[in-house]
Amino acid sequence: MSIDEPHFPPSDTDAANALPALRHNRLLQFLQERGQATVAELVALLEVSRDTVRRDLVLLEGRGLLVRSHGGAVTKDRLVRVDTTMGLRMDEHVEAKRRIGQAAAELIRDDETLILNGGSTIAFFAAALGGRRNLTIVTNNLRLPAVLPEASVPSIHILGGAYWPNYQVTIGAIGFAAVAGIHADTAVVGCTGISASGISMTKMDEAAHTAGMIEVAARTIVVADQSKFGVTAFASIATLDNIQCLVTDAPPPPDLADALQRANVQVVVCG
Repeated sequence: MSIDEPHFPPSDTDAANALPALRHNRLLQFLQERGQATVAELVALLEVSRDTVRRDLVLLEGRGLLVRSHGGAVTKDRLVRVDTTMGLRMDEHVEAKRRIGQAAAELIRDDETLILNGGSTIAFFAAALGGRRNLTIVTNNLRLPAVLPEASVPSIHILGGAYWPNYQVTIGAIGFAAVAGIHADTAVVGCTGISASGISMTKMDEAAHTAGMIEVAARTIVVADQSKFGVTAFASIATLDNIQCLVTDAPPPPDLADALQRANVQVVVCG
């Protein structure tokens, strides 16, 4: 004969402690799967108020489990990965960036003037220009002169400004391009993230600099590997309507693909 253990209903304190813990686990699992999440997405997922979500994000950030961003949060590993030095970024996704660079180079015509921003994918693109002739390059990317094919690029113009050693770029005043009277056939730009809202970077000054490049170019080609899909970084560069072509290594996810189609952006998937 067995005697049942006495059963005590959970106290209000136990329930209050358990429910947030379960909610936090769901939030972190969703964030880990997606890499980032907006407050609106978390409200729908967790069926709680926006204030509750914001309090949860503050708490979890304080525990070092995520990083809050404008309108939501990102995983810590994603933030670190997208804001590293140029040397480290050159060692990431090397084969994808090489293929992207080669595919983007095939879109360039002889005798064009190109304006190029910083970034590791841009370096792979520059190195792939050997099949073109008589190109003029305007850039703030100080890694490029060493990798640009001499026979293809007789003229390189380096934009002035403060030197950022971690990124190997120069950053001048906002609006530099228009003030200098620069006009380019094509802007080829890298970015930290590309989403339905556009392309973005982690640094505001660099984003403004890249936006200036896009403004003075007749067309814009964005080079970005699939790790940038769905990422919305701190500083916006441009909306998708300002882009003519995206060169990448994998088909974009459905929501981004739909946004690119609505903006009439040509998507070139290499490899």
